[in-house]
Formats: sequence, structure tokens, C-alpha cells
Amino acid sequence: MLVGILFWLLAVVAVLAGAAVFIVDSMARATYALALSFVAVGLHVLLLQQNYVGLVVILMMVMEMAIMAVYMVMFMGMNPALMPMDMVHGRAAALVASIGTFGLLAAGILLVEWPARRGSPAGDLTRALGEELMGPKMLVMAVVSPVMVATIVAGVVLAAHRTRYDRMGDDLTGPPSDPQPGGVGR
Repeated sequence: MLVGILFWLLAVVAVLAGAAVFIVDSMARATYALALSFVAVGLHVLLLQQNYVGLVVILMMVMEMAIMAVYMVMFMGMNPALMPMDMVHGRAAALVASIGTFGLLAAGILLVEWPARRGSPAGDLTRALGEELMGPKMLVMAVVSPVMVATIVAGVVLAAHRTRYDRMGDDLTGPPSDPQPGGVGR
């Protein structure tokens, strides 16, 4: 009973937070809403007793959204939570693409003949899944991770060569002197 209530509560949170991504008017709020939606989905997976996959989903999405927030602050040079922005671009095309994709995927689920199960499940499903996901790719992940960190650090260093004091003066009251204006003109 409690698991069922929790399942439906998390489902509502995931859907509402996913919808909030397109309703809120700043990139930071959209990022936090997306993170909340993914955490709710990860908790769903944990409720299905897929502990490894659920934790991977939660950790991966939280780190991804944290990196996105760091990039927003570093590259945009402002507090993105306070700057109103239009978070929907190409509304008609996006609506057509999303409805078309949903219809195509739903039709695929209903019309494709699903394969019959072959073999038997492993004794320890979590271990087997972890080895299948990460086992042969561990060396690649160990090499890619430092390269990604170096890329992030280099990107931040290159993007933040001018601080807000360089842009707006020592008292931060002057107009920003940016070579390219930003924002949506509001």
C-alpha cells in the first residue's frame, strides 16, 4: 500500500517537474525542475528494486544538472535564476516533433512483435547488470573522465577571462561592456 502511494506520488512529481521545465522563465529554475523530475524517475526505478540502475540515474542526472548550473553561472556572467528568459523556442515545430515522436514510439510498442525470452536470468541481477554496463568499458571510462574534467576546467578558464568587475566596473553599477550583447532584449 505504502509503495503504491509512493509510486503514484513520485509519478506526479516527475510529470509536474518535467512540465515545469517549459513553464518557468529562467534556465536555473528549468535545470532544477529537470533534476527533480529525473530524481523522481530514479526513485521509481529504486521502487522497482533495480538499485544499481536507480542510483546511477539519480547520481548521473544530479551531476549533469550541477555541471549545467556551473556552466550557466560561468558562461553567462550573471545569476541565471534572476534573469527572465523564454525557455521555449520554435513552439510549433517542437510540438509537432514531440507529438509525432510520441505517436511513433507508442505505435512501435503496440505493433512490433516482441522477442521471446532466451536463456535464464543471472543469479545476482544487479551484479550482472553492473558488469554488463561497466565491465568492458571501465578502461574507457577511466580515461574519458579526466579528459572531461580537463575540458570543463579549460572551458571555464577560457570563458571567465573577464570577471563581472572587468565588465561592469569596480562598483558593479555601470553598464556591462560586453563585445556581444546577450539576453532576449527584455
